[in-house]
Amino acid sequence: MHFSIPDTQEVTDGSGSTYTSFNIHINGVFHCTARFSLLYSFHDQLKKEFGANSLPPFPPKKVVSQKLWAKKWNLKRYYFLVFSVSQEAAIANSDVFNSFLLTAQQETQKEQPENVSLDIYLMNGHKISVNIISTDQTEDVLETVASQIDLPDDFVYYFGLYLVKKEGEAETSIVRKLQDFESPSISLKSANVKGVHRIVLRKSYWDASFDDELLANKVAMNLLYVQAVSDIERQWVLVTKDQKEHLKSLQQKGSKREFLRLARTLKHYGYIQFHSCTVDYPQPHTRVIIAAGNKELNFRIFVKPDSLKEAVFKITRIRCWRITTTVDDNSDNPDSSMLELSFEYLIAKDTLQWVTIQSEQAILMSMCLQGMVEELIMKKQGKKIKKPSDRVRRGKKSFARENSIPSGLVQSPSSEKEEKTHLPVTTRHLNKTVSKMQDLKLGKGRGAQNGDSVTNTAFEDAIGDDDL
Repeated sequence: MHFSIPDTQEVTDGSGSTYTSFNIHINGVFHCTARFSLLYSFHDQLKKEFGANSLPPFPPKKVVSQKLWAKKWNLKRYYFLVFSVSQEAAIANSDVFNSFLLTAQQETQKEQPENVSLDIYLMNGHKISVNIISTDQTEDVLETVASQIDLPDDFVYYFGLYLVKKEGEAETSIVRKLQDFESPSISLKSANVKGVHRIVLRKSYWDASFDDELLANKVAMNLLYVQAVSDIERQWVLVTKDQKEHLKSLQQKGSKREFLRLARTLKHYGYIQFHSCTVDYPQPHTRVIIAAGNKELNFRIFVKPDSLKEAVFKITRIRCWRITTTVDDNSDNPDSSMLELSFEYLIAKDTLQWVTIQSEQAILMSMCLQGMVEELIMKKQGKKIKKPSDRVRRGKKSFARENSIPSGLVQSPSSEKEEKTHLPVTTRHLNKTVSKMQDLKLGKGRGAQNGDSVTNTAFEDAIGDDDL
């Protein structure tokens, strides 16, 4: 999870008092705004749930410098540490965590619970309209969709809801996977100012062997089939001329199961492909097409305008990765920043090398890496994909200091800048333990700087001598 507080607003409440509200961005997009007391109340709830020793100290309201940027930075550092701890302590999946962010999103957008119809699409454009409460969280909506199409409970969480953006007559791109701390209805309304976004149902796992468990069920198989056909048509899955003819023949016969079995053998089946971007591998300013899947990042490198070569980076050999924002020192344009995803890769035995990708989809790439790592660890531990019955359902929590959400939460930043990504900037990359993370220093200057690193928990345990 990527968290930032890029800016603040001055808000006047119902009594005429003015206070500072912090704009919170999660995974690259504006999520909510909250005042300091609400954030502190959230910290109190986390302490009650997980114990004070499981959390870093909360930054004091009055900082030594008395400057707002220092307070803002302390909050950034605190939440980065919380999210880092959550990878092991399951804070991010807790009811406290999700309820806070969901409630804050609802209050920020001034959304009152009401019955609404929400359209969910398949990759082929087929529409499923479901009746929900406007403030329902993502997992509630996913379960409602599954119930409406008769997808068995065992298979509900093999799929996920994704925010997708239309970019041309027939072109779409995945923006991000919707998380349980948000309401799909609110998130779609917030993103859809220009009417180019929709919510799509796609499978949410990376290991193609999970397909075997779904092929015996007609509904699950049909969902896989629709996605496979779409991904092949949009050339996310690479096929030869002979393979394409064979697939076409199976389609004409209505042999969906055989179609999927053949599709699974094709290059980049089950991958997510990103827009063309720039990397510094094998040399600076190299143009590539990147795809994520099958426990790897796959680079197709443009050696000539019509010639590509391949480079593969296995996730088990990525020691850590980080997201940064770079700003041109010579530019006065505040929108001249560029997102970068950098990862430290075991290029050879005892040899680590940083590889940097410049892409507007850097956060989505990072989330794909995280998803593949988590799935790899899940399988190694012998765990299964969860079912609806595994969810712990509790009543709505209150996070205000006086048992009410403070008034004065305001609307998101203007629609014209809504998709602009802001990320925290620091001056050193982070090591594995939280105690080391607490040594972070505030970044200075406007040039490229290192961001908070995510340690890959699959790195040390998953690599053997035969991998090198």
